[in-house]
Amino acid sequence: MVVSLFISDLCRVADKPVVKKSVKTTYTSILRDERGVLEPHSDLLATALAVIGFVVFAALLSRAYMGYEDSSFALENYESASLLAGTLAEAPAFRAESPGMLSASALDKLSGPDGQDARMKFFAAFSGNYPFLVEIRTGDGRWQWLIDPEIVEPGHFIGKHEKVAASVPVVIELNPAESVPGTLTVVLYKTPWM
Repeated sequence: MVVSLFISDLCRVADKPVVKKSVKTTYTSILRDERGVLEPHSDLLATALAVIGFVVFAALLSRAYMGYEDSSFALENYESASLLAGTLAEAPAFRAESPGMLSASALDKLSGPDGQDARMKFFAAFSGNYPFLVEIRTGDGRWQWLIDPEIVEPGHFIGKHEKVAASVPVVIELNPAESVPGTLTVVLYKTPWM
């Protein structure tokens, strides 16, 4: 009760005019000031700026999410690609008679036009959920073999699909007297359901 009386006395004092020297200035309470300035289009400008700011924020947020999604595909599937590359480096279909080497003649057979049945058997051992291709090349770049499945639609590996690749070092036996270092690369492609 005492506090409310103090506040009402304070408001009454604030409503009284204050005189300084010879200039008379009147201060009124903000609560009792009924003079207001109404600008008819100021609220439209503020609303337009708020909407533009929200649209720019939403666009930046969506770009950040798309970048995160692209990076997350690569991070999630790199381990799968590297494990698959390690497995394929030990695959019996690629093995040479010498231990620990890949056979150039087996790679020629798998990557050539006559190796369609061998490729079908080779890729049948793996899940069709991960379309991938295998690229094997020598370190000097003289020899290169590309083994891709024929179960995916033509042009799938050429398009702008997201992909992730992993490589492992291998030794390729060109003939019984010559072997060269090389790399085996597995390229995994993103499918619409991934």
